[in-house]
Amino acid sequence: MNNSMISAMVSMNSLQQRLDMIADNIANVDTVGYRSKDSSFEDVLTQVQGHHKDFNLPGRATPPGYTMGFGMRVASVVENMDQGSHKETGRPLDLAIEGNAMFAVEGSDGIAYTREGSFHVSPDPQDSNSVYLVNNQGYRVLDRDNGPIRIPANAKVAIDTQGWVHVETAAGQGPVSQLKLAELQRPEGLVKMDGNLYVLATGLTEAEVFEQAVAGQAPQSEVHSGFLEMSNVNYSEEMTKMLEVQRAYQLAARALSSSDTMMSLANTMRG
Repeated sequence: MNNSMISAMVSMNSLQQRLDMIADNIANVDTVGYRSKDSSFEDVLTQVQGHHKDFNLPGRATPPGYTMGFGMRVASVVENMDQGSHKETGRPLDLAIEGNAMFAVEGSDGIAYTREGSFHVSPDPQDSNSVYLVNNQGYRVLDRDNGPIRIPANAKVAIDTQGWVHVETAAGQGPVSQLKLAELQRPEGLVKMDGNLYVLATGLTEAEVFEQAVAGQAPQSEVHSGFLEMSNVNYSEEMTKMLEVQRAYQLAARALSSSDTMMSLANTMRG
């Protein structure tokens, strides 16, 4: 198999991965709290092929040889953690973050983090007078001490900009807990999971990925009750990327077809 065929085949495989990523972004353009993804590429086994000695003539300005590559591959996938637009809902338990922080929830394998703030309450199986604040997957939302947030059943709930959960009951009113707002410092230290959740990469601690909160210090980010943060996907930009990738894929497919045609001609030639 000649080099042009290998290069075209490898490139087409990488372009298909990028096209799938763009399609995933477009499909989630209306998903609350979704973070768009992007990718970078690198050459595959690029090497310098030497010229014949007859090309090394006196007065030559460039070194003998030419670069020969074998296509490209996806080097990395990067999460775009830029803030999305806020959509007003008027629902007190719909929360949007203004800033770089993330909510923390009690995931199936430990603490998970998310920007999706569409919360609701779930009954406490051990106490009929209390309910838990949970996300759409049913995971309990955590407070600053990594404990689940419990509120009295049938209480009126309000959440201020610093994440304090205020309740009003027949016995009175006041704050009962404060949301954990984890200030993200190293996005590359998070791994994307299902349900718009992120977990720490293997071997990393929370202190290495998030800025540690100081007791008594107000959060750097603000919480807006009655709003939801929408996806940060730029639809027009993703459509432009998709057209560019499709054209690149077509060129690679044409190169593969041409290589196959030349190989067929060479195999049918008679001396």
